Amino acid sequence: MPTHKAVQVPSANESLTVVDVDTQSPPPGHVRIAVAACGVCGTDREFHAGHFPGLQWPLTLGHEIAGTVAEVGDGVEDFAAGDRVAVGWFGGNCNRCIPCRKGFFMQCERMQVPSWHYPGGYAESVTAPATALARIPEGMSFVEAAPMGCAGVTTFNGLRQTRAKAGDLVAVLGVGGLGHLGVQFSRAMGFETVAIARGTGKAEEATRLGAHHYIDSTAQDVGAELKKLGGAVVVLATANNAAAMADTVAGLGPAGELVAIGVTPENLPVSPLDLINSGLSVTGHPSGTSRDVEETMHFAMLSGVRAMVEERPLAEAAEAFAAMDEGRARYRMVLTV
Repeated sequence: MPTHKAVQVPSANESLTVVDVDTQSPPPGHVRIAVAACGVCGTDREFHAGHFPGLQWPLTLGHEIAGTVAEVGDGVEDFAAGDRVAVGWFGGNCNRCIPCRKGFFMQCERMQVPSWHYPGGYAESVTAPATALARIPEGMSFVEAAPMGCAGVTTFNGLRQTRAKAGDLVAVLGVGGLGHLGVQFSRAMGFETVAIARGTGKAEEATRLGAHHYIDSTAQDVGAELKKLGGAVVVLATANNAAAMADTVAGLGPAGELVAIGVTPENLPVSPLDLINSGLSVTGHPSGTSRDVEETMHFAMLSGVRAMVEERPLAEAAEAFAAMDEGRARYRMVLTV
């Protein structure tokens, strides 16, 4: 049987190791992808630490996958060998459960996630359900496409599914792996964009990314500064800090929305009175379906939005993971094959 290289974690918190694994043909309804690039996402550290239930060790990380269809399983009609595709956090759904039948595909009772339910993209080959595949548009490279499967679609959907309209004040909390994309998408959607981050180190970069305003949360009252600008219609919270999220609530305008996409187990310290009096809402937003990923990439092609990435070969996955984990990445690490 042929083999391919994959990066595995033997058990929780152990080192990433390159190994040879068997390359099997895809089962019915699935495709095998020759991986060209895979993003290194902050959520990968949670998989590495064993924080998700039901993980099967050894584990292959990676849910920002881009590559070329190598083989198709029986029953797959919409994809063929040679197609350029991406697979993100949304790794396939059943189309049979009640949430799927109601159109809530991200809440599918049997939804799959690469690295959680099947080996992920830190590898030369990945087999995934055909429902997980998003077509990569012509002109977008594999390295550009990979982060769009999670970071890109999460920020894009998080903004476009709010009530904000062109010209409205929209704030992005955090200018990191998610936030640097959030700032770009916000500007491209026509919003008056505010970037919020700790210190002044990212002020110039936030402006280059498209921010009209910058708030240093260590030196300024975030809520008061947003109010001076007229009050935010939306705050997209990409920083994984519940207290920082709560600090933005005072800066929301009437019926404003705090949209949380930064993952943290911390409780959000917000008073119901703060929400009731101004008609505010706090929502969590998941990533997006394969169709959402396609629409994200299409919009990125039209607008010029791109993730800022540092590339590393697959053999250097451990170093790339460490750069992400230690906060040294500016702003997304991408493994190439």
